[in-house]
Amino acid sequence: MKIIIISGMPGAGKEEFLSIAGSMGLPFARMGDVVREFYSGSSDQKKGLGVGEFANAERERFGKNIWAKRVIEKMSGGVFVIDGCRSMDEIRSFRELSDDVLIVGIHTPPKQRYERLVKRGRDDSPKNLREFNERDSREISWGLAEVIALSDIMIMNISGLDEFHSAAVDVLKRSV
Repeated sequence: MKIIIISGMPGAGKEEFLSIAGSMGLPFARMGDVVREFYSGSSDQKKGLGVGEFANAERERFGKNIWAKRVIEKMSGGVFVIDGCRSMDEIRSFRELSDDVLIVGIHTPPKQRYERLVKRGRDDSPKNLREFNERDSREISWGLAEVIALSDIMIMNISGLDEFHSAAVDVLKRSV
């Protein structure tokens, strides 16, 4: 199985990359969706713990690669795309499954990411710059910066959407 892992800070463009992969017929999983699936109805949710805090608590309870293990249970096919790896522990879990793992890092400057996240308006969107910076710090503390730094391919998402889509298509066509 070929595994393509998309990594980047919140708001970098991972969802756009996934939409391109989906339009090409590639199966994928969002690690964040798996976190939200387990969070929904959990005792931690009932205690008022946020999704990010829940994800971290699960890492502390079950190991740093718990979210990778839970995603692996959902994988199938010859090529599979994964959005949202946050640590090298998670990467190692996928590498135990396959020797054919490609990490695609997506980089976007913080100011652009903040504006995108606010515009997106999801429940986990930052309400201010302080929340944005706290989320970045939390993601980095999990090991996300190392995953991005060790990416096999880096896409700079600093131009328009058309340019990013073109770069994503190019990466995917060369990789599958």
